[in-house]
Formats: sequence, structure tokens, C-alpha cells
Amino acid sequence: MKKMMLLLLLACLSWAGASSLWASDPDESEIIIREEEDKTIEEFWVDGKLEAIKITPRVGQPYYLVDPEGRALDDQERGSMRLPSWKIFQW
Repeated sequence: MKKMMLLLLLACLSWAGASSLWASDPDESEIIIREEEDKTIEEFWVDGKLEAIKITPRVGQPYYLVDPEGRALDDQERGSMRLPSWKIFQW
């Protein structure tokens, strides 16, 4: 009986922890879209930090500017290079 109660308690605790990990407030993320003459720029902000930039040129495929180390883009030093990345496969 004790093993069953312990197992049930552990299952409930792990379920509660997992649900809090996946729960997100929609106000925490924001997408800012700017239209320019030759491209559309979408900035993806999460918790007040710039996480990624999607650039869609009028002609050609869209590409993304992201930090390969996972840092927020607005935290980077001035002059550091952001390499573009293209989506090759999506499922």
C-alpha cells in the first residue's frame, strides 16, 4: 500500500512539474512585423529579449538570424556577426 501511495505521489508531482514547464503566458512573447521596400522583417521577442529575426525578401526565400549559442540577439556585443540560416526541411 505504501509503495502504491508513493508511486501515485511521484506521478502527481511529475505531472504538475511537466504542466508548469509547458504552460506559457501569451503575453510573454511578441512578434513585431516591419514592412520595408524590398523585404519584410519579423522580430520574435520572448520575455523581453530578441530571440530571432525572420527576413522575407520580395524575391527569394526567407532566412533567419539567430544566435548559434542560444543567447538573445539584443544581448550581443555591437559588431558581432549574425549568420543567416535557411530552413531546409520542415515537418
